[in-house]
Amino acid sequence: MLQLRIYTLRSAEALQQYATVHWKRHLSTFPRFGVSTEGVWTECSGEARRLVALVRYPAGADPEQLTHHIMASAEFAADMAGFDTAQIIDVQTILLDPLH
Repeated sequence: MLQLRIYTLRSAEALQQYATVHWKRHLSTFPRFGVSTEGVWTECSGEARRLVALVRYPAGADPEQLTHHIMASAEFAADMAGFDTAQIIDVQTILLDPLH
């Protein structure tokens, strides 16, 4: 199951830090939970301060439940160390179903 995750950050500096430090750490943490990242982008239009990630969850997993489990883990806490999560002002998620 694929999910598009869109994070809106408070500032360009927060986006840069989240993308290059903290999301990068997630790339090694997520596989421990069976989750993979298919790609990560930052939006390059106007004043946008968004990180967009395409995340793959294991078949049969409940993405919301698994996300909460990951976020409660010591590994995730270590990923986010040094980042003020109040800098993330919105998170949107879209579940994607393949057409084939």
